[in-house]
Amino acid sequence: MSLVPRTDPDRIGFDPARLARIDEHFGRYVDDGRLAGWQIVVTRRGEIAHSATYGMRDREAGLPVEPDTIWRVYSMTKPITSVAAMMLWEEGRFELTDPIGRWLPEFADVRVYDKGPVTKPYTVPAVEPIRIWHLLTHMSGLTYGFAQVSVVDGLYRAAGFDLGVPAGADLAAASRGLARLPLLFQPGAGWNYGVSTDVLGRLIEVVSGQRLDEFLAARIFRPLGMADTGWWVEEADAKRLAALYFPHPATGQAIRADALGRLALAAPDFLSGGGGLVSTAADYHRFTQCLLRGGELDGVRLLGPRTVRFMTRNHLPDGRDLASYSPAGFAETVLDGIGFGLGFAVVQDPVPSRVPSSVGEYYWGGMASTAFWVDPVEEVTAMLFTQLMPSSTHPLRPQLRQLVYSALVD
Repeated sequence: MSLVPRTDPDRIGFDPARLARIDEHFGRYVDDGRLAGWQIVVTRRGEIAHSATYGMRDREAGLPVEPDTIWRVYSMTKPITSVAAMMLWEEGRFELTDPIGRWLPEFADVRVYDKGPVTKPYTVPAVEPIRIWHLLTHMSGLTYGFAQVSVVDGLYRAAGFDLGVPAGADLAAASRGLARLPLLFQPGAGWNYGVSTDVLGRLIEVVSGQRLDEFLAARIFRPLGMADTGWWVEEADAKRLAALYFPHPATGQAIRADALGRLALAAPDFLSGGGGLVSTAADYHRFTQCLLRGGELDGVRLLGPRTVRFMTRNHLPDGRDLASYSPAGFAETVLDGIGFGLGFAVVQDPVPSRVPSSVGEYYWGGMASTAFWVDPVEEVTAMLFTQLMPSSTHPLRPQLRQLVYSALVD
């Protein structure tokens, strides 16, 4: 699909000169070496207002970012997996209040961390089962080992769940392994970013009777025409894959991360529903446009519009924001004024974050600094693709919002 704008930006409310500031600003990140390259797409009312690439997808090989560059989207996998789960929910295959132990018996009798060190943790029984809505909202008590904040994170790492899963584990084996580890808190009692969406992916497999990659390909990717989205890149397309980078600790220059970057070039044992996909701007654009249109695009309907609206409301108890849970070390989004729905962060009040946006805007990002948002009020979508990890290295996401909304002048 072409991402070339086919309309004048001013016809859909954007000032072209102000949109040009986006390229100027983010171009400086490449020119001074902090990023290798990037791709940005902004739309309004289903029409592309701004589409640009800059720099190199593989700086060492001298390969520029091109419109069909393939990017590791990491946690931007989560909204897709969440949509897949809600497609099954719309079919009546489960209720959001159902305990996940009904399909994943390994989670039928989980325990919760109470006190003690990694070497001798003390746990207590869960008083509430993990329910499907807990997975979708990250209120399950599951965590990430690489967070390196809590004792439970340390237990994850000791069990082989750090940036990945134990060697050779598939999604089923990983789910069983995670169920043996204690929860960070009682299900529903807190919010913590973690492997909830990976477990949700396993639940999709069991409920649907298909592998997660097969289900997403059959029900989302092929119907929407997302031909370049999957868990790995085939050999014929390997040169289109952007290289992965991390910042030099002293200079801040983008340094290539070869070992981690090569993982996307082969089919994985573990199909991560929380962070495993690669995609292109054109493909993810199809997904965001489907969301903006209430679950339908070009005659293909994934979800009903009321389901999309339900998913993109704040589901945190008592209307609280993420800041009220204060997840230590969390850097995937701002916390003040931000709620969380079923697979998406949701703007409750843009003022506390000091960045313009609309109430009801929903979004997420990935570990390599990718990001997207959908603003149903202004009918705007925006996407940023680059490959620098971690995502907290530079304030790319708030800066893109700042530049996009200041260019909207109608």
